[in-house]
Amino acid sequence: MTKKEKDEVWKRKEIESPCKNICVIHPLSKLCIGCYRTAEEIRLWTSYSSKFRKSLLIELPKRSEIAIPKKRRGRIVKLSRGITDK
Repeated sequence: MTKKEKDEVWKRKEIESPCKNICVIHPLSKLCIGCYRTAEEIRLWTSYSSKFRKSLLIELPKRSEIAIPKKRRGRIVKLSRGITDK
């Protein structure tokens, strides 16, 4: 299957899916790291009403902060605030 054929599989006539073709559910947040949907939202996407999908599309970007929990941010935060360890 060519790349063009693979891309065609993801196209639909209904409201566009937020899928980024990076389908990996993060074990802590339980959100897809590509589109920020839960596994259930991904599974049920085509059964949702157009109105519900539109509202979910507005909400998804807000989930980006929790989709991939940050393990360590100490050094980056300190540097951004101009704090040094010296």
